[in-house]
Amino acid sequence: MTTLDPQPLIDPHGRRIDYLRISVTDRCDLRCVYCMSEQMQFLPRAQLLTLEEIGRIAERFVALGGTRIRITGGEPLVRQNILQLFEHLGRLDGLRELTLTTNATRLRRFARDLRQAGVARVNISLDSLDPQRFRRMTRVGRLEQVLDGIDAALEAGFERIKINSVILKGRNDDEAIGLARFALDRGMDISFIEEMPLGLIDDHDRAEAYCSSDALLDRLQTRFRLTPSSARSAGPSRYYEVEGHEGRIGFISPHSHNFCADCNRIRLTATGRLLLCLGQEHSADLKSVIRAHPLDDAPLDGALIDALRLKPAGHDFDLAGIPVIQRHMNSTGG
Repeated sequence: MTTLDPQPLIDPHGRRIDYLRISVTDRCDLRCVYCMSEQMQFLPRAQLLTLEEIGRIAERFVALGGTRIRITGGEPLVRQNILQLFEHLGRLDGLRELTLTTNATRLRRFARDLRQAGVARVNISLDSLDPQRFRRMTRVGRLEQVLDGIDAALEAGFERIKINSVILKGRNDDEAIGLARFALDRGMDISFIEEMPLGLIDDHDRAEAYCSSDALLDRLQTRFRLTPSSARSAGPSRYYEVEGHEGRIGFISPHSHNFCADCNRIRLTATGRLLLCLGQEHSADLKSVIRAHPLDDAPLDGALIDALRLKPAGHDFDLAGIPVIQRHMNSTGG
C-alpha cells in the first residue's frame, strides 16, 4: 500500500499550493470594460459544475492540505442557491479562511448570511466614486447600489474588507487618492490593480491605458505617509501601512512587480477546469474526473495532485498586441 505524501500540494518549483480560487459562474450583472466585451456570450448553465460538485472538489483540496478558499465569478452572488455552498464550505475542518470577491451589488441581501456562514474577508470591486464614470466603466452599474452593498458589508462585521480598484490611465487614475481615502476612512484596505491582459476587449488599448503601481505609489505618497508592511495576505498584494489609519494600501502589479515567485494559488473555473496559472493555459479537467467517479475520492485526489506538475514558473503577460490568453477575466475567476 502506498503512503500519501503528507504535503502533496507542492508544485515543480517547490511552492506549496494552499489557496484555491473557485469561480462559480462566468455571469455578472455588470460589464466592466477591462473584464469583458460589451456583448458577452455566457456559458449555458448545463456546462457548469453543480454546487455539489464544487463542494466536493473543495473538500478534497482541503483534505490534501489546502487552507484557503476564495469564491469568485463573474459575480458569485448571482448564482442560484449560492449561500448553500458557502454554508457547506464554512463547515470544512482544516479550512482556515473562506473569502469572497464580489462587485457588492447584492451584498445588502447576502452580507449577514455570508458572515454567519463563515466568510471572514470580502474583496469588493470599485473603480470610481463618480456615478457617471462608474456607469461608463461598468456599462450598466449604479454606484449607489454598490455603496449600499459596502455599507451592508461593514455592518455585517467581516474580519476585513478590501476595495479592489483596477486603474486605467485617462479613465480613473485621477481618482486614486479619493478611492484610497474612501476606503481608509471606513477602516478598509484598498488594492490598486494593474490591468491584466485576459481576453479580447473592444473598449480601450491596454498598452495606452496602462498605469503602473509605481506611478500610483508616487501620487499617493503626496497625500499619505506610507510605510512598507511585512504583513502578507494569501494573495499577491504588497501592502503599505498608512499613518493614522487602520486600513492599508496595497498594489497588485503583474507587470511592474511580477508576483509569480511565491505564487500559492490555483483556480477552478465554473466549468471544472483547474487552471494552474492566471496567465497561462496549463489546466486539468476535473469535471470529467468527478463525474466519472461520483463515489470514489481517490481519482479526484490524484487529479489534483498530478495537475500541480503542470504549474508553470510564472505568467507571460504582454500588454502589446493580441492577448496570449483568450479567456476573459469573468471566465477565469478573480
